[in-house]
Amino acid sequence: MARKDSEHQKKSMSALFRGKAIFKPLCTGHIDGRVACVREWVANIFFYTKNGTTLMIDAGYNYARLAEKMRWLDIDPASIKHILITHQDTDHVGALETDSEQLFRKATVYIGEIENRYLTGEARRKVIHGLYKLPPVKTENKKVLLKHGQIFHIGDIKIECLLTPGHTWGHMVYLIDDKYLFTGDTIWFGADGGYSFIATLAEDNKLAVQSLEKLEKNLRARQRPLKIITGHTGWTDDLDFAFAHRTELCKPFTKKYADPAAPYDGYEESDDTEERARTKPLRKVGNK
Repeated sequence: MARKDSEHQKKSMSALFRGKAIFKPLCTGHIDGRVACVREWVANIFFYTKNGTTLMIDAGYNYARLAEKMRWLDIDPASIKHILITHQDTDHVGALETDSEQLFRKATVYIGEIENRYLTGEARRKVIHGLYKLPPVKTENKKVLLKHGQIFHIGDIKIECLLTPGHTWGHMVYLIDDKYLFTGDTIWFGADGGYSFIATLAEDNKLAVQSLEKLEKNLRARQRPLKIITGHTGWTDDLDFAFAHRTELCKPFTKKYADPAAPYDGYEESDDTEERARTKPLRKVGNK
């Protein structure tokens, strides 16, 4: 999606979802000593750092303030050599677009082999129950294609790939060092727990619910504590909260799903400041 398309999406999505209390992005800051976050309107991108290596998880919108906000976190864009992509939606790959600032033009991009079909043009991303096709994404970064269940290492960082189709056909979540699960748009956190992500934006909602069931079973079988980190609604370390309503879809135009803690307009980001990024840790949602 070109810069002009990204700006158009900002305006149209703001008008569509304003007052619905659906998007609850984290402000720019740190979850803990390993994970940092940048806010881009309603979307979050994340950075995972260990022993001098920093991975980027998702690439946000085609967004003009990314380098500025990375400086708030003391992260140099030139240090990013590896980017994990959960899915190709325009609010998750924008910084890779050919007409972006190209902050990461030398970085290797890791993406599921099924999801990559959107980038090659073999598939076209549909939203609003299939009624609208998103503009295609154009990127020239080197890519590594991933499979479900694949485990690989970047430096001494362990990455496990788990396929969770539904929101998109090849959506992938990443379990890093067996402790941090980056879920992209697989889970939506409401005030009372996690749901399948926003219904109007899914390729196949039934498949999305099935994927959540498989993901929950996989995680519970491990019997290990972990942090579950979403692309638009914060993070939790409470597995029961994360999957409380996994068979139910978030329906953004139904009052039941409105969260009083959500901003009136998630695209208005005046509260996202450098002082806050440097001084306030990003609190979890759910049970305190």
